Amino acid sequence: MEPVFALLHLVMTIIIFSKCNGTDCTLLGESVCPQISKDGDVIIGGIFSFHSSWEITDLSYLVKPPPLKCTRAIQFSQSLMFAIEEINNNSSLLPGVSLGYKIYDACTSKAVGVQVAMALVNGNENSVSNKPCTKPAQVQAIIGESFSSVSMAVVMNIGPFINLPPLSVLVTKKNIPHILRTVPSDYHQSRALAEMVRHFGWTWVGAIRRDDDYGNSGMAAFTQVAQQWDICLEYSLPFFKTYSQEKVMRIIEQIKSSTSQVIVGFVDPSDLEILLDVFYEHNITGYQWVGTEAWILNPLLAMLDKHNTLQGAIGLAVPKAEVTGLKDFILDLNQVKSAGSAIFTKYWETLFHCKYKVKNDSEHSPLCTGEEELSEMDNTFTDMSLMPYFNNVYKGVYAIAHTLHDLLGCKETCSTKKQPDPLTFLKQLKMVHFKTKDGEDVYFDKNGDPAATYEVINWQTSKERQHEFVTVGLYDSTFPVNSRLTLNLSSIVWAQNTNKVPISVCSESCPTGTRKAVQKGKPLCCFDCIPCAEGEISNKTGIETTRCETEYLSYEETIGIFLTVVSIVGALMTLAISLIFFKYKNTPIVKVQNSELSFLLLFSLTLCFLCSLTFIGRPSEWSCMLRHTAFGITFVLCISCVLRKTIVVLMAFRATLPGSNVMKWFGPPQQRLSVLAFALIQVLICMLWLIISPPFLFKNQELFKEKIILECNFGSSIGFWAVLGYIGLLALLCFVLAFLARKLPDNFNEAKCITFSMLVFCAVWITFIPVYVSSPGKFTVAVEIFGILASSFGLLFCIFLPKCYIIILKPEKNTKKQLFVWPHTL
Repeated sequence: MEPVFALLHLVMTIIIFSKCNGTDCTLLGESVCPQISKDGDVIIGGIFSFHSSWEITDLSYLVKPPPLKCTRAIQFSQSLMFAIEEINNNSSLLPGVSLGYKIYDACTSKAVGVQVAMALVNGNENSVSNKPCTKPAQVQAIIGESFSSVSMAVVMNIGPFINLPPLSVLVTKKNIPHILRTVPSDYHQSRALAEMVRHFGWTWVGAIRRDDDYGNSGMAAFTQVAQQWDICLEYSLPFFKTYSQEKVMRIIEQIKSSTSQVIVGFVDPSDLEILLDVFYEHNITGYQWVGTEAWILNPLLAMLDKHNTLQGAIGLAVPKAEVTGLKDFILDLNQVKSAGSAIFTKYWETLFHCKYKVKNDSEHSPLCTGEEELSEMDNTFTDMSLMPYFNNVYKGVYAIAHTLHDLLGCKETCSTKKQPDPLTFLKQLKMVHFKTKDGEDVYFDKNGDPAATYEVINWQTSKERQHEFVTVGLYDSTFPVNSRLTLNLSSIVWAQNTNKVPISVCSESCPTGTRKAVQKGKPLCCFDCIPCAEGEISNKTGIETTRCETEYLSYEETIGIFLTVVSIVGALMTLAISLIFFKYKNTPIVKVQNSELSFLLLFSLTLCFLCSLTFIGRPSEWSCMLRHTAFGITFVLCISCVLRKTIVVLMAFRATLPGSNVMKWFGPPQQRLSVLAFALIQVLICMLWLIISPPFLFKNQELFKEKIILECNFGSSIGFWAVLGYIGLLALLCFVLAFLARKLPDNFNEAKCITFSMLVFCAVWITFIPVYVSSPGKFTVAVEIFGILASSFGLLFCIFLPKCYIIILKPEKNTKKQLFVWPHTL
């Protein structure tokens, strides 16, 4: 039955608009004529709500609905009239073409909105007579309505049945290509509201939405964004001013039983007018209201809020704007009087509480003289706080004018007055881009929307107990996501006139050491706090619970990158010195140093540098075993080479004594075997360690409560200290022998270089032990790597750099003769 009802409703609308069009049609019904009109070459239609409420009676499809009884508002129409007068007097815009207007009252009614839209379009109609009832479309474009639901009803109802698809309704749109807006999309407003709620830490909020397209679609967008940011809605209640008392009471009871302290109001002022009385009647106070641009700047609503129900409300509003001359035009009702005397009379009577004609003696209203001074009045009509909204109408008219100017080929004068094809007009309108006389940039994006910019408005109470609308922030959708909302928190006054941000959460944040457990049947924002399981923590907010953070020295962090680079640089430097020694292997300084041991020592140092890389990265069972055994064996191999060099130096001196034959025991084969023997002892120690109690991966949860330290446990501490102790024993022995040989009579004394290298080596590892024991977490590993690298660089620099200096920079010293005098002649 629903489609049939919709069709009957549309047919009724077609029937009742035909009589005032001056045709020969004899269709039955009430005539619909514009409240304000003016002739012109091109007519612009306007649909606004002069009346903002009506009496509701029980309706039946069997009888004709009664006329709506409304209250009045007119400034939107005056903004349209002002813009058209300004354009008609502008010789540079549409020269030779006059604009006219036909403005209808939609009375915030979908039915009336569709009715007057049909009157504006007036396409082909069927007639009950034999004469056709055909007229071309009366208007080039329609501006209005400020109520989304009315605009949607207009477009959705008349769109499929008229021969003019590109109607340009410059306020609201819902995926319809022939609607453009001069106010931002409600999607951006919904997102901005959700972002503002998140900014204040409100995760548990209630919502009241107008039960129409505006409220339902707006709240749906808000809910979608809120869910992404872990904001829960305790309730989302539809409301409409025509709701029965029973429905309203259900809403009141649900709000009273709720625990959230924030109410998001996606409603219009007429809804809130009713809610204010109901809230006061049931003593519902103290809630923090979050509002949309539909009501947050409404002065009449502020006057009606005598019980401060909305005190501290915060919401979004279209940014302030000034249109030069518009205020004076609005306050001068002569333009309205000449354009539509009936609406002027009603307005004048309402403004000055008088009557032009008294119907009976029971009326006590004074007679209107027509000389009353509007400038002396102080009411919602003279209040210009809605100027940004009047400016939207003003910009819409100018967008149409600039589009016509381009399409009609206007320069000194327009080449034609013929209205352009609707599709061509729409295409050009979407591309229009101009600046108003006050410097505002006007354009539409690909969706037919302007850039979304809002001011954040806070309701505050002055010392005189008057409401004030204070700007406390800005939202700009063109900025990066994290920078769109800026607020001055110190200037905000909250509900109940406090300076403290209200708290609205379902459950308080969980303390350290506990985690949240969602309460059965409730949203994710409602949870209990229970102790964390082993290996679990709560993060900084105390709300989210995650597995404990694992910590280890990784390649991605700064210290890991630094140590990796140093290790690779050390290995490359060692390889470079090896190449130098290989190139100059036949020179005296390389030969006298026992080149075979030198190359073996350089190879060992390369392995020492590279073995430090096994300590970086996420540890595992095999890496824990590899890192310590590789460290122990490579360093023993390195120290064995140095020790053997030291012994050879000492024995070489003894070999110079008369009758000595000691060098036969220290030739190359013996040197190789001794180095191998020293290394095999370390290999044996490592094998026993790995067999009896090898190192293993250990998750240390005792050092930090909020972290799990991934580290390599030694398994057997005896095995670790045996490996380290054996290295220390060889290093100490090497240092003692080198120290004893430091003053041998040879001028070129290798023992001095070895002494310095062993001194550095021992100093590093003696310092390493206390630092290693006291370093927490991943820094223990960093200290160990530092010890490996420092001792390796000490050996490399002290033993080989002096020789490289002679080979590269002092080649004249690299002779057999100079080898015996070098220390004294440098």
